[in-house]
Amino acid sequence: MSEYLDRVKGYLLDLDLTIVAENEADTLVVVDDEDNGIKQLVIDCEPPIVVLEQLIAEVPPEPGDLFKRLLQMNNTLVHGAFVLDETGSRIFFRDTLQISHLDINELEGSIRALSLALAEYGAELLDYLKK
Repeated sequence: MSEYLDRVKGYLLDLDLTIVAENEADTLVVVDDEDNGIKQLVIDCEPPIVVLEQLIAEVPPEPGDLFKRLLQMNNTLVHGAFVLDETGSRIFFRDTLQISHLDINELEGSIRALSLALAEYGAELLDYLKK
């Protein structure tokens, strides 16, 4: 299984992302690309998929129409989606890719989609969190 992790790590280094943590036993790495708004992006190699997941925020006590708005935002995302954790208390960006045919362009596309989503919707999400 570490062959997949090694391939993904190679791609991440080629993309000039900073690997800030890794757990070979769990086949995952954590990366930062602060210039593009990415902080603590977890990339988990769980054949047959690679899961990319970044915590966006805690759900505010009074979310109002936040959940509806997240679904509307998802409609415009190139890759991935805004999701809630199992408890419904945290918002994540999450994408899954097939690992067996993964190449650097596909991984980069998912990571850039996260950057675009944060650039496009970050201020609006912060407004919801202030309420």
